Amino acid sequence: MSRHKLIFLIIAILASGFIATSVVSYQVSRMSIHNAIVDSTLPLSSDNIYSEIQKDLIRPIFVSSKMASDTFLRDWMLDGEQNIDKISRYLQEVQDQYGAFISFLVSGRTSNYYYGKGVLKQVRPNEERDAWYYRVRDMQVPYEINVDRDMAHADALTIFINYRVLDYDNQYLGAVGVGLTVDSVQKLISHYQDRFRRDVYFVDSSGLIRLSGSKHQVVGQNINQQPALAGIFQQVLNTAKDDIHGGSFQYEDAETKQLINIRYIPELQWYLFVGQDELEATSDIRQALQLNLLLCLVVTAIVVALTHVALRRYQDKLETMATTDTLTGLPNRRAFDVVIDVFLNENERARSTLAFILLDVDHFKSINDRLGHLGGDYVLTVVARIIKGNTRAADFICRWGGEEFLIAIKDCDEHNALLLAEKIRSAIENELIAYQGSQVAITASLGVGVGVARAGEKLEPVLERADKAMYAAKAAGRNQVQLGDSA
Repeated sequence: MSRHKLIFLIIAILASGFIATSVVSYQVSRMSIHNAIVDSTLPLSSDNIYSEIQKDLIRPIFVSSKMASDTFLRDWMLDGEQNIDKISRYLQEVQDQYGAFISFLVSGRTSNYYYGKGVLKQVRPNEERDAWYYRVRDMQVPYEINVDRDMAHADALTIFINYRVLDYDNQYLGAVGVGLTVDSVQKLISHYQDRFRRDVYFVDSSGLIRLSGSKHQVVGQNINQQPALAGIFQQVLNTAKDDIHGGSFQYEDAETKQLINIRYIPELQWYLFVGQDELEATSDIRQALQLNLLLCLVVTAIVVALTHVALRRYQDKLETMATTDTLTGLPNRRAFDVVIDVFLNENERARSTLAFILLDVDHFKSINDRLGHLGGDYVLTVVARIIKGNTRAADFICRWGGEEFLIAIKDCDEHNALLLAEKIRSAIENELIAYQGSQVAITASLGVGVGVARAGEKLEPVLERADKAMYAAKAAGRNQVQLGDSA
């Protein structure tokens, strides 16, 4: 397998593993958050908001309770409701002191509806808008919370606390209470939404949104016009109100998936919707996924870079090992096959001659027998060092095989090749090699072959001349230089 294919395979494996791990972790985390929202977070928020609503309504309930038990108010009614200004000032003072939108009294004897400016009207049994009064008159509990329109304030939508008034013998006298504007309650809704970081809105039984702090649901809209939400709401309506302590649902709109909890608020006779955008809820883990993928990309890049460097070095090492003689450190015969093409091309461009010197260590077998193979190896390393010391950096030296060495010299004629060969021969002859306490003298036989590098010309004849010349030197008595026949 090539290096590039291996790196591509590593990238594919790392990227697949990292992406799969990140995506699986994201899906598990997203499902965990989804379940936590549906099973606990939204129901708990719904319960908390319901408790907050009840708490915020306690103050007006308390005010209405004080009014219903106030001796002045009851005595005024029992004394025949004389001097309307007194009760008007009383109701106006309650309104001002407690910050109510309206405070009122409806007499059971005269059916007069009193408020801070006097008598508003008389309630009548056949008047639909007065049905609340007769409901309060006949109910068993002391008060109710009712949402209705206030005639005294241009039919502004108002939340009324209606409290029964009894005389000292617990006989029904009438109804008192205070009203809170829906606008003030709307501020409470916005407060709940900011505090709990949820979408909060109230829907009546017809599906009309009555109060909302949600940017997705606007007051006055009907959720029945939203197909996905309408089905859920119809399911809630089909459930007995007494059995609804909270239900969690989910639906998808045009933008995202919404998770909601719905519960019935009996005091208002409305339904409380507490929702959360799943995309917003999982934004943190999406950012974590993106960060993980970026980190995976960086790690993959680092691993690939390190792998590339390691493979390159390993390949270079293998190539070096394949073209280098491990004993002498010189290039080997395989390296010669690579380098000689470069030499030929350069000599062809320069139209110069190329010389080869073949060197063979004399009587090397006897040296091995005398010093052992390790000693023989040491002698070869010394010979390689002598050759390198007497040649140029541009010359090519390789171990040709056994005790033979080849020197290739660019731009060199016969005369200069012979001079270099003689220089090397003399240096070897004059080198006393110290090995394990012994002094070893060696000699070498050298053959020189010179030729002209031309396009298409083969090297074999030139190398063959150098080889024959080397054997001629050995035949002539060794320790000498011979020139091969001219081409």
